Amino acid sequence: MEPILIYGHPLGSSMGLIAAFEWLGEPYRLARVRMPDDMLADNYRRLNGRQETPALMLGGGRVVTETMAIALWLEARDAARRISFAPGTPEADRLHQMTAFLNTGFTGAFSPYWVAMELAEPDPVYQAALRRLGRELVNDRHRRLEAMLGDTPYVLGDRPTLADAVFVGVARWADFHDAIDPGDYPRITALKARLSADPGVVFAAAIEDGEAPAGSRAFKGHVPLGEVLALAA
Repeated sequence: MEPILIYGHPLGSSMGLIAAFEWLGEPYRLARVRMPDDMLADNYRRLNGRQETPALMLGGGRVVTETMAIALWLEARDAARRISFAPGTPEADRLHQMTAFLNTGFTGAFSPYWVAMELAEPDPVYQAALRRLGRELVNDRHRRLEAMLGDTPYVLGDRPTLADAVFVGVARWADFHDAIDPGDYPRITALKARLSADPGVVFAAAIEDGEAPAGSRAFKGHVPLGEVLALAA
């Protein structure tokens, strides 16, 4: 069977992995998770005990969780090196370094914003403190990424890679939370604009919005979440 990427909406970081599947061009399916409701159901724990997205369903009910693990799974199947680089090369090391940074420090910097937004009971003073902390952390990580980016069109060269996929799913959170002044980060702002026009990203964003866009021939359709949960070992 084709691998099934279980992605979250709205604003799931997994949107970037949909784009990566499009760039890779190998057959895949998708399963949609409404966050947080679907993840809180008891039967979702069979898929991911941490009740998170993304997840990747493989044959025999095997499930791969965590963005980095799924990215490495994609890299191992990228024989044409469309979204990665040859193993053992300096370029591959750089890809792993950038992807890891984006998936840890860059993504994690937004945590205070999400905590403030998802509090069960309003607490204005605490929420204001969380948002202040979030703004400081997000801007710190943007400054670091701005310094790490070169003058190439994408994170690591003239084409999008797995690093761009991880970036694009998360970078839009800065706009959602009004966490940065885009003018402070011209390289990041240009990268976001370039990726937002990429056909794979356009497709992924439309899928997340519940539309039915015409993607690549690699996309084989959606699988109801209930069917995916029934397959989980």
